[in-house]
Amino acid sequence: MNREQRIMLSRIIISVVITVGLLIVNPQGYIRLALYLALYLFIGCDILKEAACGIVRGRVFDENFLMAIATVGAFALALYERSGDYLEAVAVMLFYQTGEFFQSYAVGKSRRNISELMNIRPDYANIEQEGNIVKVSPEEVAVGQTIIVQPGEKVPIDGVVISGESSLDTSALSGESLPQEVRAGDEIISGSINISGVLNVRTTREFGNSTVSKIMHLVEDSASRKSKSEDFIAKFARVYTPAVCCGALALALLPPLFLIVFAGEALSFATFGSWAYRALVFLVISCPCALVVSIPLSFFAGIGGASRSGVLVKGANILETLSKVKTVVFDKTGTLTKGVFEVIACHNSEDQDALSEKERLLEYAALAECSSSHPIAKSLQQAYGQTLDRSRISQIKEVSGKGIIATIDNKSVAVGNDKLMTEQGVMPCQCKKAGTIVHLSVEGKYLGHIVLGDVVKPEAAKAVSDLRRSGITQTIMLTGDTKAVAEQTASALGIDQVYSRLLPADKVSQIEQIINAQKGDAKTAFVGDGINDAPVLSRADIGIAMGAMGSDAAIEAADVVLMDDDPMKIGKAIRISRKCLRIVRENITMALGIKGICMILGIAGIVNMWLAIFADVGVMIIAVLNAVRAMYVSKV
Repeated sequence: MNREQRIMLSRIIISVVITVGLLIVNPQGYIRLALYLALYLFIGCDILKEAACGIVRGRVFDENFLMAIATVGAFALALYERSGDYLEAVAVMLFYQTGEFFQSYAVGKSRRNISELMNIRPDYANIEQEGNIVKVSPEEVAVGQTIIVQPGEKVPIDGVVISGESSLDTSALSGESLPQEVRAGDEIISGSINISGVLNVRTTREFGNSTVSKIMHLVEDSASRKSKSEDFIAKFARVYTPAVCCGALALALLPPLFLIVFAGEALSFATFGSWAYRALVFLVISCPCALVVSIPLSFFAGIGGASRSGVLVKGANILETLSKVKTVVFDKTGTLTKGVFEVIACHNSEDQDALSEKERLLEYAALAECSSSHPIAKSLQQAYGQTLDRSRISQIKEVSGKGIIATIDNKSVAVGNDKLMTEQGVMPCQCKKAGTIVHLSVEGKYLGHIVLGDVVKPEAAKAVSDLRRSGITQTIMLTGDTKAVAEQTASALGIDQVYSRLLPADKVSQIEQIINAQKGDAKTAFVGDGINDAPVLSRADIGIAMGAMGSDAAIEAADVVLMDDDPMKIGKAIRISRKCLRIVRENITMALGIKGICMILGIAGIVNMWLAIFADVGVMIIAVLNAVRAMYVSKV
């Protein structure tokens, strides 16, 4: 709790103790009045002050004004009737302040959950100067400069490890508690905490463009975007509050005037007294704070809970739209797949799977491609996994768009596509497996082929299945890849439809067709990571970007960012949004239902001030506590 919350709680506890003491001692006369008035001012001074300031500023009709009018009126009635029943006015203010405390504590807790992400901001970066480690501001570190991250320190800037091994705590970024092992060559992102070894890191971005800076910007901006529900409640309260004040005034004046004119009752304060009391009860019941407080709090708590799970939602309006998603459209490369080539099969000319034949294929391919920086060449070398003896290679000739011809162990080895094989007078074997095919021939004899593919992420199929359990009715994949590769990937993952060989502009056109085909208020989400996905992310009803390795343009264009690139978080984000909207609907229904019933009973004179307190403060406390549930999403 902060200082203001501690002071408020202390006032409530002291007021409760004094109230109990007054009930026990039961003073009489002016001493009773003085003690209860002092207690009333002690517990309600800030409400009375806010009500007065609101009147001065022209914002008369708010909950402070309602509470002030209701409680001062209750005191006035007790004084006029000489009943000495000042407890109602004190109790209304005491219970209202209790409700305000719960609201303040719940909002504060939600803010702290979001603010925990702000603790990932690094205070300094270590650089080496003249053999000494010097701490400098992260903003001063240039791209390509080497920084030193010691155990227990935060990674200040995105970069690549050039030496050292360690484990990184990325829980503040991704919600994943399992440490990430890193070594030379691995990319690391700012905001992670170095657990064990010393790391030398070459920076790849300026601090202002680093992951930690973008997260902080997203978090700071997210709470400022209102949802339609929040906006409706705010407008509703501005009309509703003056309306009920006018209604209370009419209730206090019109019925007694009617009785005096038409029923012949005498003109006296007693005639107006009971109706004035009903008007005060009506005012207490009608206070809209349960809606005004709990609805924004529900969204704020939902955003906070999502951020703790590694899902950054850029506003309450996004959370509301996300809850209506029925169709999820995926990009393939980097989203459902790893985005890197890997050897997925080796087939020799006899179509045998002997280990020695596979090793021979990989050996010749890796040696022939040893001087190339092409991703396929790197994948072949990595798959071979052994040190290459370059002395065995006497000549390498690259054939543009076809492959490489090399002399290995004094033998002519051709490595490339089927066009290269045809030029060599070799008939290549047609592979039924989808992927990039690399054929090999030695001395004009076909040796076999290697199949490379973009490997599907291990959790991708489970993520698609999880979406169906989350109420998603249709999954679609858009890709620029070939039809065979696209259909094979979609089939493996259980995706309903697939569109292949699409350029970025084609993807935008396709997403527009999908959106136009949706029925009712159903929404479409697109999930992507590359810079070419930015136009589609912007066009979709909801754009979801991979935040760890996704491009800057994709993250900027997206509405939701998955900080650890885990597609399983898509279904979780949708379930979080639906839980949040369900809580909002529960609070609206409960608050309006209870208040509506109690207002009718109050007009009829059946409800007294004590039940009015429950209808206002009690409903507000229940609504706030219900809203806080949106914060807890670990089992969603």
